[in-house]
Formats: sequence, structure tokens, C-alpha cells
Amino acid sequence: MSFIADKQTLDDLQLLGKFNNSSVFSLFNQVRSRGGEKLLDALFLHPLKDPEQINQRSSAFRWMQEHPIPFPFDEQLLGKMEAYLDEAGSSSILLSFWHIGRKKATAVLLKDEAYGLQLEGINTCVDGLQGCARLLQQLENKGWDKNSPWEKWAVLTRSVFQNKQLSHLLKETSSATRSFLQIASLHHLFSGVLQDKLRNMLQHLYELDMLTAVAGVAREKKFAYATAWPASANKFEARGIRHPRLEKAVANDLSFQGSSNVLFLTGANMAGKSTIMKSTGILLYLAHMGFPVAAESLDFSVLDGLYSSVNVPDDLSQGYSHFYAEVLRVKKVAQEVDSGKNLFVIFDELFKGTNVKDAFDATLAVTVAFAQFPNCFYIISTHIIEVGEELKKVGDNIQFGFMPTVMEGHLPRYTYRMQPGITEDRQGMIIIENEGILEML
Repeated sequence: MSFIADKQTLDDLQLLGKFNNSSVFSLFNQVRSRGGEKLLDALFLHPLKDPEQINQRSSAFRWMQEHPIPFPFDEQLLGKMEAYLDEAGSSSILLSFWHIGRKKATAVLLKDEAYGLQLEGINTCVDGLQGCARLLQQLENKGWDKNSPWEKWAVLTRSVFQNKQLSHLLKETSSATRSFLQIASLHHLFSGVLQDKLRNMLQHLYELDMLTAVAGVAREKKFAYATAWPASANKFEARGIRHPRLEKAVANDLSFQGSSNVLFLTGANMAGKSTIMKSTGILLYLAHMGFPVAAESLDFSVLDGLYSSVNVPDDLSQGYSHFYAEVLRVKKVAQEVDSGKNLFVIFDELFKGTNVKDAFDATLAVTVAFAQFPNCFYIISTHIIEVGEELKKVGDNIQFGFMPTVMEGHLPRYTYRMQPGITEDRQGMIIIENEGILEML
């Protein structure tokens, strides 16, 4: 079973979205090839649950970050190579000659473009291989062709260049002076003899493109790498969590164990509750992908999934009010928790769609009920600070934190740094008065 994060969670945290400039995906999407982008997309859709696989992938990104080398290919070249190699080829030299000769004759007699496209594909492969030769030499000079993420590609590329006929043709010919015999020979090699190796070489290049891009983002943003532990460790220790999309984000620390598995979070609007919750969800999701994370450090036990309830919409087509949509969301999460899954759950402002008395009772009851499952971790925020006072009587597994507001005269200032305890801030009316609403009316 794969790591769980449903559409609501993915939307809440803005994890996906190639065309969404605010998404986490678009932050890392600095790849140079379409194949690299496809791989990146696949990794975002399928986080891992095996700690060994997670740590291995993290190690690959870390190595690429510590040993930067520019990816020397662009999307156009690799795309044309792949398109050419996807055409049906033949292992017979005679059939290759006939195929090229027929297209050339058609081009002369009927002004057909097929021969020109074939020639362009061959020339692109030659250019790509020459680029590979230069890259391989660069890696060998640095000793990076062994015991690194580049090793598989380097071994495969060497095996391609071991073909003596190919090496001779690459050295002795240029596109301007290449004879028909040389063109046909290259086509035979590319579409027949070496086709599978070249395809595999491209797939390795796409992976290296993706690794290089992600590592580059980590280097620029000063991201760190998490250490994954088995689920039995039942821990989450994070220092310096911040939102990866904020340039000047204030960092916060969070810690969860089975004996302290709930964070009850309070604070005024705009104090940063939602940001720290989203930051933690994004951190956890990226960590299960083996990706660099926006934190100073992270040790976490692998989980079965992540659920959030931040921006739960009503559903007019189903006749659902906002409150009923919230109830259904809590029910969905309760079913998953009750099934024995190890989950991280984020509830931002539970039951804000109903009256204060019902919201108080429901928030208290739901928090107490969820807290009884020590294999799951929760962040639950609310404006109803009185719930926190009641929760203090429940047990020691609930920790309390708040996002403070500092009043400077009549103006609030937010530190965005979580402190232990329950907020006593009540600045709602001050903000309303500052905006002059009552005077306006």
C-alpha cells in the first residue's frame, strides 16, 4: 500500500500543480528535460513508506547537492533523440540501407520531408552522444563516475562508446560532409544495434536531470535532508521548520512521540497558525519522498499517510453546508485512524461552521478521542481557547502551543514563533476598531 494523501490534503498544502506557481511541485520543477519532469511528477504522486528507500534517495540528492555539475543537455535535444529512437529500427544493415535510400529517393522525387526528419534525428543523436562523451570525461576527471548517482549512466555510456564502428564515425565525420554510406551506418547503429542501450541511457539522463534540479533547489534554499526510521520508532523530531515558499520564514521546532502525540495550537488570526501547520504537512510529505525539506533537521518514523482539514469547502450540489462538510471530513479521518493506520493529521480551526457552544463541545470531544491513538500524530488549532483549559485535565499526551501577538500601542505585531502554552490574546475588537469600521457605520 502506498503513502496516503488525498485530494483535500494535496490541495490544502498546494503540493501539486505544474501550472500553479505557488505549488511545491513548481518550486522543484527546475528540470531541463521533459523526461525529467515526468519523473519528478511521478515522485510527487508516489511518496515512499520504506525507510531504507527514503534514505537512499535522500543520499542521492545530498550527493548531487554536495558535488554540483551543470546538466549539459536541453529539452529540445533529448526530446528529438527520444523521438528518433522510438521509431522502429532494424538489426539488418541491408534493411537500414534500403530504408534510408528509399526516403532519400522520395525526398528528391516527391519533395518529401521524411528524409530530412530522419537526417535531423541522426544528427541529433550524434550531437547528444558527443555531449555525453564530454560529460563522461568531466566526471572521470573528478572521479565522480564511480560510487555516485552518475555511476550507472557512466557504465552504460562507456558500453555504447565501446562500439568501434560508432567511435570511428563520431570522430571522422561531421553533418556537413557525411556520406550516404556513413548516414546509413549511423542509422543502423542507432535504430538497431544500440537502440536499447541508447534508450536506457536517455532514461538515466532524465533521472540525473531530476536529481540535479532538486539538489540545486536544496542548495539555493538551504534545505536539509531528513532521516527516516521504521514505523515502530513512533517519533517526529524537527528543528527549524519553515514554509518552503516563504523567503523570510520564521523557523519553529516540533516534536511528537507516542506519549506526546497531540499539539493543541492557539493564536489570533494572522499569527501564523495555518502557516506552521501547512509547513509541517509539506515537510512530512517531502520527507516521505526522500526530498530535501525546509528545516534544519528532521528525524521521523515512516507513516501510512497524511490528512489535513484546512480549507474544507461546502458542497452545494450535494446540499452540504460548510459545517456538515467539516463533519464528513472528520469522519473520514476517524475511519482511517480507527483502521489502525499510522497517520499525521492536521485540523485547522475545527468546526468553525457552527455556533461557539457546539464548536467548543465538538472540538473537545474529537480531540480527546483522537488523542487515544498514540500511533498517530495530530496538530489541532482553534480560536476557542477555553477548550485548551479542559484538555489540560485529560492527560499528558497533549502538548500546548500558541502563536503570540505583541501589541505595540493599538497595533498588533506577530512574531510567528510558537511558544508553549495557551494564548490569552484577544485582539479581535482592537483590529476592527483600527480599521474604523464602527465609525464608518
